[in-house]
Amino acid sequence: MDASRDEGHRLSIAPTTDIPALAESTARLLATVEAMDAAQLGEASLLPGWTRGHVLAHIARNADALLNLLTGARAGETIPMYASVEARNQEIENGAKSSLAEQLDDLRASAARFDAGVAAMTDDAWSRTAAHRLGPLPVAQVPAKRRQEVEYHHVDLGLPALYSPADWPASWVATQLSHVAAQFSGRAEVPSIALVPEGGEALTTGRSADTAELTVSGPGHALLAWLTGRSDGSTLTVRGSVAGEGSVTGEGSVTGGEGTLSLPVLPPLG
Repeated sequence: MDASRDEGHRLSIAPTTDIPALAESTARLLATVEAMDAAQLGEASLLPGWTRGHVLAHIARNADALLNLLTGARAGETIPMYASVEARNQEIENGAKSSLAEQLDDLRASAARFDAGVAAMTDDAWSRTAAHRLGPLPVAQVPAKRRQEVEYHHVDLGLPALYSPADWPASWVATQLSHVAAQFSGRAEVPSIALVPEGGEALTTGRSADTAELTVSGPGHALLAWLTGRSDGSTLTVRGSVAGEGSVTGEGSVTGGEGTLSLPVLPPLG
């Protein structure tokens, strides 16, 4: 088979829309890191116990870990993302100590390795299922999973002047809202919630989809940031009923008569 025909064959099942979108997300992350100064690297990120250096090291090692899934799919073998939980944690700790220049080089090199792994995929490899550390994952979803890691952890750097939830691409936000709402759906500890993103389609989540106890509305990116624990949701509008006090409305936490309506505390996504 000649090279041109082989290239077309490789991309016929590959997630072609996710691949260029991932490239754009990676480019935005690299631009942020290029704009950082050395002092910011050791400062706290939005993730408890992690500096920005830890976040960047994790992003780089995640590229290599997901590359392992692609490599295993091509070989028809199960290759774990990490040798062990301990090895994963140690790699992040080691990387967090690197200089800003070293971190930037690592991010670029790991992204290039991942891109090369994607380019080498075949239809058969894309059709397989990989052993992601959180459970089975269709290999065709690996590029989207990688983009998810890049976008969320870009915000986790805690540099809102350079990148914040408001900078997340709108189409990505819409997809993630649906995904996260599904993850909370049916969970008894989460009240029934109607999520209403501005200019988007309403979603339901929580213990029951029949009747919403709360309606939470606002920009899609603000809803997603709250749902994923990256915001306290103070800019969101909450509507619902407080026992004995009727309907109340407000932002974040709302007082109606003697009752108070607040955004619920959501459990970790896992």
